[in-house]
Amino acid sequence: MTKIKLLILTVVMAVSSMPIFSAVVQAQELATTPLAKPKVIFFDVNETLLDLNNVSKSIAAALGGREDLVPYWFTTMLHYSLVANVTGQYNSFVEIGIASLEMIAKQKNIALTPQQARTAVLTPFRDLAPHKDVVEGLKQLRALGYTLITLTNSSDAGIAAQLKNATLAQYFDGSLTVQNLATFKPDLKVYHWAQQQMNIAPEDAMLIAAHAWDIAGAEKAGWKTGFIMRPGKALYPLFGVPDIIGRDLIELVEQLELKTSAE
Repeated sequence: MTKIKLLILTVVMAVSSMPIFSAVVQAQELATTPLAKPKVIFFDVNETLLDLNNVSKSIAAALGGREDLVPYWFTTMLHYSLVANVTGQYNSFVEIGIASLEMIAKQKNIALTPQQARTAVLTPFRDLAPHKDVVEGLKQLRALGYTLITLTNSSDAGIAAQLKNATLAQYFDGSLTVQNLATFKPDLKVYHWAQQQMNIAPEDAMLIAAHAWDIAGAEKAGWKTGFIMRPGKALYPLFGVPDIIGRDLIELVEQLELKTSAE
């Protein structure tokens, strides 16, 4: 019965998510492989748990209504966080986001003052709601006895405010941020540091995220991984397939239960 339920779930995912069909097929091939229960589940937060729709609207408005530039802004922010990693010049993720917005405005000849850029980035990040599946998914994981920890590129103060405003703080046992290392994910030292903080081995850790680059980092650090297929997200084909894949957190929890119970 367990194998049948998992097969049905995987087929439904494949049919409704054709852009990542190959990844789902690979996941189906691994579906019957037992998975050792992780001791700690780490969570990415932005996009994984929290809906960034408010941020997208704010950034688009700051760029003269250019909604098409929002993905470019986000990838630019990620790009320069990696530049910071290799050059050793650390600025907070929010500061990089503001600078990236100013940079794009100049590239596209859009009038934008530094204060306008700061407001456009900071204001929406303070008011992010969780995706509809998140609260129920977190409740289920808590009921199963998992230790849940956020692991983000945000600052300590930033993640504390986000979890409080989204009413999610009560579901987590703690929060770890890259502020303590001045190095952004997916640098492997972040994952190594996080597992050391929790006093666990790599194989006892799992990361759940909606970003292929984050999943790739955790995988290379020896962690188990769970990928949430938020709209517009896809896996990077040159890295391995996550241990579990789902359209939302509830599907991931169901897969995690099935695979760990089959161990």
